[in-house]
Amino acid sequence: MLDRHIRPYIDPPLNRIGGHIAGWGLSANAVTFAGLAFGLAAAGAVVAEAFVLAMLFILASRLADGLDGAVARARGVTDFGGYLDITCDYAFYAAIPLAFVMLNPAAHGVAGTFLLLSFYVNAGSFLGFSVLAERRKMRSDAHGMKSLYFTSGLLEGTETIVFFLVLCLLPAWFSPLAFGFGVLCLFTAGARVLLAWKVFATK
Repeated sequence: MLDRHIRPYIDPPLNRIGGHIAGWGLSANAVTFAGLAFGLAAAGAVVAEAFVLAMLFILASRLADGLDGAVARARGVTDFGGYLDITCDYAFYAAIPLAFVMLNPAAHGVAGTFLLLSFYVNAGSFLGFSVLAERRKMRSDAHGMKSLYFTSGLLEGTETIVFFLVLCLLPAWFSPLAFGFGVLCLFTAGARVLLAWKVFATK
């Protein structure tokens, strides 16, 4: 919901920094892998109960996630780069809830499983829509230049990152927060299915 509104503010500085990184010879894929490494480090910090460190790693991971696209635009966008980016994104999104489950399986297991289920359903609705949108040659730059067609929803990347940061600030509240966010994820997926029915119901 917030992604398209913050894009005009974050894209210009990201593009400038990304241009410098491209000039150093780093590839967009290397930046993508760095973002994943930071994300997995954040998950490890959660398991170690180093929540401040986890927050710093989460922010570093998402900064890299924004910079890889900027580097790609400077060096040349590739289909594989877009594929790698979305794959690493979903690995990161799954790693943080899993880390909280590992932190306290007895207390967090059910809520964490429900949260991962909601992520899985939401991801399926997003990727399925993107495939059909590509088949119909649909285009949108509301979320910046992307390799995939991005549909807006109640919960997007910005909301998910804020949610992860809140979990780190309030780890004792993981279960109610996870259930609440999971319900909103399923609502987002349901809304996307309705949109797909409206857009793709006819040949």
